[in-house]
Amino acid sequence: MRLRRRGLASINSEIRDGILPAADAVALVPKGEAVGAPSTQNYRLIALIIACALFMEQMDATVLATALPTMARDFGVQATAMSAALTSYLLALAIFIPASGQMADRFGSRTMFRIAILLFMIGSLLCGQATSLPFMIAARFVQGLGGAMMIPIGRLVLLRSVNKADMVSAMSWLIMPALIGPILGPPVGGFIVTYLDWRWIFWLNLPIGMLGVVLVTRFIGEFREAQPARFDAPGFLLSGVSLGCLLFGFEIASRPGEAAVGAILAVVGLVVGLAYIRYAARTADPILDLSLMRVPSFRLSVIAGSLTRITQGAQPFLLPLMLQLGFGMSAAASGSITVAGAMGSLAMKGLAPRLLRRFGFRRALVTNGLVASIGYAVCGLFRPDWPIAAIFATLLACGFFMSFQFTAYNTIAYDEIPKARMSAATSFYATFQQLMLSLGICIGAAALHAGMLVSGTSVPALADFTIAFLVVTAISASATLFNLRFAPDAGADLSGHRG
Repeated sequence: MRLRRRGLASINSEIRDGILPAADAVALVPKGEAVGAPSTQNYRLIALIIACALFMEQMDATVLATALPTMARDFGVQATAMSAALTSYLLALAIFIPASGQMADRFGSRTMFRIAILLFMIGSLLCGQATSLPFMIAARFVQGLGGAMMIPIGRLVLLRSVNKADMVSAMSWLIMPALIGPILGPPVGGFIVTYLDWRWIFWLNLPIGMLGVVLVTRFIGEFREAQPARFDAPGFLLSGVSLGCLLFGFEIASRPGEAAVGAILAVVGLVVGLAYIRYAARTADPILDLSLMRVPSFRLSVIAGSLTRITQGAQPFLLPLMLQLGFGMSAAASGSITVAGAMGSLAMKGLAPRLLRRFGFRRALVTNGLVASIGYAVCGLFRPDWPIAAIFATLLACGFFMSFQFTAYNTIAYDEIPKARMSAATSFYATFQQLMLSLGICIGAAALHAGMLVSGTSVPALADFTIAFLVVTAISASATLFNLRFAPDAGADLSGHRG
């Protein structure tokens, strides 16, 4: 009884000092509170540890695409058949991302984050040992299982480990993997395939993952809900089928000649998704909590961020194709140019907190969102006679402004979310994030194919790329309508802005 009368701050202090084991403290914490407390120290280190794990995942996905023809030759199959290795990973993401929040609440966010990294490592090891396509498909599914938990649980660890005043700076570190990974992936993949064995794509994950496990154990605290919700098995099944069909459908629809199959899968996903919405409305703790959309800042961040992520998903797909097919560059040459976007996102890291403190979230999202969209529109106007320096500078600016935009979205989303619903919010947000990035590839490919149909060519011309870039740019620019709906003082506690 003496322990039960102590406050949460005292319990957390004893956990950090090693006096009270976290497992014993769970019973002492009131419902709605989490074991552990934000630390004012080392928040940059915590964010960097999580970012490195996410970078490993993002890099792996884009590096693999470069190696598919070589892998197909070794497996004795057609190169087009290797797409199953990509879609099995997407399927694992779709099924298990929604479950990650409830698993973190029950078993602890640090524990589940370590398990996610280990699963990704096991999947990587199996991928490196694959001798056939079925083996690779199964190994990629295991890898995707780990990746599905790394995305939302990593963000959850950060939200529960960092004070509100440090959140903008921490998120600016966390957002970089999503922007840098797809840009660095093609040149790194080309180097590995050309000078090493494609299996090194997966083996390189092992030392990085092991270091991540050690750092997570050493520097990241354990957080779990005192009274976790019952696992939503029916919702898990419905959401898995819906999201799996949608992601699978988007990915297939981006391939020439398979749009009909992709459309059928997307329709099935939408129908099952509607069934899930009806089910979730009658369930106390659904695996994807749609009631979160009633929170204004979260709802606006999800909608506006989703529209912007469509453009972000399309850009790494369109730009390398444009430089290689339209300009005649080699994969290595185009990769040396697209790396400018990664450099721009790095430059943003230190400026985001100061810009948000000066202008606030609403004004920054509106202005920066339009500037970032214009930057991607300019990418569609690239031509072979442009100076390389001008192309590089444009991509540098695009990386800077888009990285800032996602840092702001990923931070403001959780401004009004209660601590007890943080796990559900991170799962929900990560699900839509992955869905929209995949949809971006589909829309970019569809716009490119539409331009080819109009021009009657079998190979995309520069004008077709221009049309595709303008289409996805218009989508991200439409997010301005929702950015304007943020309250003028939205996120003031996060940014320190006092209008």
